[in-house]
Amino acid sequence: MYDRRWYDTDENTQRALNILKDMDESQRRNLSKDLTAVVKQIKDLHNEEDDEDQDVSLGIDRVLGLYKITNSRRWYDKVSVLSFAMKTMSTLPKEDFYNIMEGIAVSAD
Repeated sequence: MYDRRWYDTDENTQRALNILKDMDESQRRNLSKDLTAVVKQIKDLHNEEDDEDQDVSLGIDRVLGLYKITNSRRWYDKVSVLSFAMKTMSTLPKEDFYNIMEGIAVSAD
């Protein structure tokens, strides 16, 4: 059975993952550091906007994705610096995640 992830249907995400797959280790390391920094900035921005009492939910698909990362089932799970960046990005709201992946896809064109 094909394992559908919560972002499998997004064309830009698929393109971005293919771009990441074709990068050499140095490029992945640099991009992963940049992605982690962007995620931190986005989270900080959301924290400033959120009420302190608001509950945060990752959603079942993302929790399952985080579990699978710990099992190293996907190609990028085996690339430690990229795995960390993907795990960090997966905790963002979907729209933010998709925007980052679109940025990667568009920047490579």
